[in-house]
Amino acid sequence: MGQPREDPRGSLVRPYAVTRGRTEPRQHIAIEAVITATAAGVQESRFAGHDKHRIASVCEGRPLSLAEIGAYTRLPLGVARVLVADMVADGLLTLHTPASSEVYEERMELLERVLSGLRRL
Repeated sequence: MGQPREDPRGSLVRPYAVTRGRTEPRQHIAIEAVITATAAGVQESRFAGHDKHRIASVCEGRPLSLAEIGAYTRLPLGVARVLVADMVADGLLTLHTPASSEVYEERMELLERVLSGLRRL
């Protein structure tokens, strides 16, 4: 686990080269979405490329947001988003999306009803 090693390539590789020119991810991933490495994700990512292996390594054993992954790997957020979306599609990472506002409001309503019921007791 630990901190990823410093990338010896420095700024020689442009971000569009890392994503093969793609700027849009396969699926939308919110910046606050929580991501974890799958059981075989770290091992299999070794064959998926240096950047994907770094992403899987920082997600091993702890959930991280997309923003944290970008910060730990020092990848631009757009590049991290494209790579993470690819890795989720390949089964290397698991995406835990935040609840929608509708679900959140329903849960809050339920909690408020439970709380008012408890107060009446």
